[in-house]
Amino acid sequence: MDLKKLQAVIEAVLFTLGKQVEIKKLAEVAEVTEDEIEEAAKKLEERYGREESGVMLIRINNALQLCTKTEYYDQLIKVARAKKQYSLSDSALETLSIIAYKQPVTRLQIEHIRGVSCAHSIDKLLEYDLVQELGRLNAPGRPLLFGTTDEFLRSFGVKNLSDLPELNEERMEDFREEAEIEARKEMEERELMEGSAGSSPDNPIKVGI
Repeated sequence: MDLKKLQAVIEAVLFTLGKQVEIKKLAEVAEVTEDEIEEAAKKLEERYGREESGVMLIRINNALQLCTKTEYYDQLIKVARAKKQYSLSDSALETLSIIAYKQPVTRLQIEHIRGVSCAHSIDKLLEYDLVQELGRLNAPGRPLLFGTTDEFLRSFGVKNLSDLPELNEERMEDFREEAEIEARKEMEERELMEGSAGSSPDNPIKVGI
């Protein structure tokens, strides 16, 4: 397919869907290779950057999306009459940071690190679509696992999680140790709770203090 025609196909698909589309999917739709999609995408990026265009092409993981350029945000607000804002407390931001760097992670693991309850912060992050449920941990109680979303990547201007600022090696080692301790504690607490629930007066469970 002609390169200009392929650019037009990509624009049409992204404009119509209004969300990110995987490069693999675009290649299937246009019946071309992923390398050809990459070449056409680079040309689009160059054109949008060079022209007085109101849109730009962004990359999120292995997907492409058309977005409005930030310099025209004020004009959009006048039309939409509703500005989407995140009002995140320090507690929510700290919770989000832990999830971003340790995902997938359970609520109890986050609370072990922070030392306080984080249920409200997680609810807020879910409401803003910055985090999502990734499934359940294969452990007693099957606790929910949390991770970040594509909206998180867009909001913080990164293409994928590998683009997040690196923590220093000392802090990374602290995270590893904390993760191991949290996982052991969570397993022990869940097993103790299940054991207590299954006990009977004739066979009580004794816990040494």
